[in-house]
Amino acid sequence: MSEIRKIATDAAPAAIGPYTQAIVHGGVLYCSGQIALDPQSGELVKSDVEGQTRRCLENLEAVCRAAGTTLARALRITIYATDLARFAAINSAYEGFFAEIGGQPPARVTVGVAELPRGADVEIDAIVALR
Repeated sequence: MSEIRKIATDAAPAAIGPYTQAIVHGGVLYCSGQIALDPQSGELVKSDVEGQTRRCLENLEAVCRAAGTTLARALRITIYATDLARFAAINSAYEGFFAEIGGQPPARVTVGVAELPRGADVEIDAIVALR
């Protein structure tokens, strides 16, 4: 039976609730959702939706590195957005991030939501293959 292991890193924001940054089980990394928090200050990055999307992905990449993998090995990503009218801007940041890390964008779902923690515009979670 596969062991369940918690992943935590100071390179990504600490959890703001009763959860862990990620869990490893059966060769897969299950990442909790990341909003655009600065890892050092814990404050929301007050930038446009593209900047928030990028910060979410950078936070996820830090969690992936702590687990010994990279977001380039993502199997599926879910994006939660408070305004789907900004879908093109989110896609632009998302596409640029994956081009930079040398990965093909994985399977993905985008969901419109009424509100996110701390007034964030975007939250992203990921399921990632380990090496």
